[in-house]
Amino acid sequence: MKILVVDDMPLMRHVMINMLRRLKYKDITEATDGAQALRLLKAHNFDLLITDLNMPRMSGKELIGNVRQDQKLTGLAIVVVTCDDNKQTILNLISEKIDGMIVKPFTLNTLQKQLQYVANRRDKLPL
Repeated sequence: MKILVVDDMPLMRHVMINMLRRLKYKDITEATDGAQALRLLKAHNFDLLITDLNMPRMSGKELIGNVRQDQKLTGLAIVVVTCDDNKQTILNLISEKIDGMIVKPFTLNTLQKQLQYVANRRDKLPL
């Protein structure tokens, strides 16, 4: 599985990447904001996008909107990682057709369960 991790905070990116490696994921690329992520998504094939919401230049919400509007990227699995657990934010993200959401701070177990949920959900959906 090829994964793109997007967060403007280097520490958060490294925490996520280290957790993914502990879960035996090896093909991981990182981006510092939505604009860089979009360029990478258009240039390479990824199976999963894990993105923060609040970032400079292009927010995670804008990135998700761009991904869902691009015919080549529309089927990409997306997991959002955010510290915002506001009900309206969650409803807005669901309307953007994300596959999963993790609220910061989170544990390795939480990440593993969310990735398993996305994998199970994706197995049942035609892409």
